[in-house]
Amino acid sequence: MSNIVKKTGLILIGTIAGILLSLNFSAIAKKDHIEAVHPLPIEELRTFAQVFGRIKSDYVESVEDKKLITEAINGMLVGLDPHSSYLDKDEYKELQIGTQGEFGGLGIQVTMEDGVVKVISPIEDTPAFRAGIKTGDLIVKLDDTVVKGMSLNEAIKLMRGKPNTSIKITIVREGEKEPLVFNLVRDIIKIQSVKSKMIEPGYAYIRITQFQEQTGENLAQAIKTLFTGQEGEMKGLILDLRNDPGGLLNGAVAVSAAFLPENALVVYTEGRSPDAKMKLHAHPEYYLRGTDDDYLRGLPAEAKTVPMITLVNGGSASASEIVAGALQDHKRSIVMGSQTFGKGSVQTILPLGNNTAIKLTTARYYTPNGQSIQAQGITPDILDEADSGEEQRLREADLNRHLSNGKKKEKQSAAETEKAEVKPDAEKKEKKDKKNKAPIEFGSEEDLLLKQAINYFKGITASPQKKSDDQSES
Repeated sequence: MSNIVKKTGLILIGTIAGILLSLNFSAIAKKDHIEAVHPLPIEELRTFAQVFGRIKSDYVESVEDKKLITEAINGMLVGLDPHSSYLDKDEYKELQIGTQGEFGGLGIQVTMEDGVVKVISPIEDTPAFRAGIKTGDLIVKLDDTVVKGMSLNEAIKLMRGKPNTSIKITIVREGEKEPLVFNLVRDIIKIQSVKSKMIEPGYAYIRITQFQEQTGENLAQAIKTLFTGQEGEMKGLILDLRNDPGGLLNGAVAVSAAFLPENALVVYTEGRSPDAKMKLHAHPEYYLRGTDDDYLRGLPAEAKTVPMITLVNGGSASASEIVAGALQDHKRSIVMGSQTFGKGSVQTILPLGNNTAIKLTTARYYTPNGQSIQAQGITPDILDEADSGEEQRLREADLNRHLSNGKKKEKQSAAETEKAEVKPDAEKKEKKDKKNKAPIEFGSEEDLLLKQAINYFKGITASPQKKSDDQSES
């Protein structure tokens, strides 16, 4: 048996080495700036081959080679950070569908932590949101299947499905003695990317729920409708990015370009490879995809000058943070709300053939003034967390294996803060009561932060708070 394992190991080392070498040579052929091939970790490959061989010969059941290799790839990527992953055929297709704003499922943004699925945020107007799924909930069972031991992609695959089919979700929630069971019916998750309305004469409201392929065009249409339909002077525009998980980078550039001067720097990225170093400006070449028709051309001139407030919270992530940071750094908009999520890393989709791909973190995002968004987020000019439950919200810095900020020392995460403080019983009860309140509808009459923004335009509230030294722009 030992000889068989050794032979298998040698064959596998040769195979794996050959694959890696071919990938390296392919990369060299495509990128003439690569000067040398990294040496192969022969000892580690030998260990991998030995483990592979032992599984093939001694595991209680026969396992297909494809499954073992796929799981090994999964393990490599999942071990890097919360956002890198392997995409099989179905997952790759789902990713492409998701950017178009329509898919079948429950409407939950999730991550994997300690072997269970953790809810980052429910998406508005979805079965999960209406049922009362909350940020920080731990999903431990899907129907009768225990989540522990699944990959995140496997859990997501179970939650998604055909509309009008049901699924039972068992959740563990902080403050609840017993697990909570939700019976949800899947629906078409068709996300309306841009919503807009006039709050009152002179004050416009635009909400972006997610950055999709059509977000820039939809925003342009909303701006034209609001400004051309307004009688008299437009006194203020509120851009609401709360609970917006992000999406496509070109969508973030388009939204920023709608309000910034032409060619203004929107965001830049820094990574190890030359391809990961980019500077994106408010110019059509950075937001148009497959078309020469610049949908931002012809916007009302007032869109570049109208007083603006951008609303954010702990659910504002990635593309949302890029927009908020660009508008803040260029002093185009006051940012109001609570600290954002801190998802400032770039994931590149790298096709592998056979309709599979890997989603790999390749760079960090930086605002025009050089602030790293990663694990830090955007600090509002006016902080307001009242009645928002923000102290309970999961952020990037709370995720296991999160990528470091890269420039600044990270702030203490929400989870660490919670552990460090001893709450009086009365305060704990108030905190639990707030947590169990039904989520407000953004843009509604119950939206206190929106009212505060309108009052600020009218001069009723105080000036923006001064940033502390560790929040200053670098």
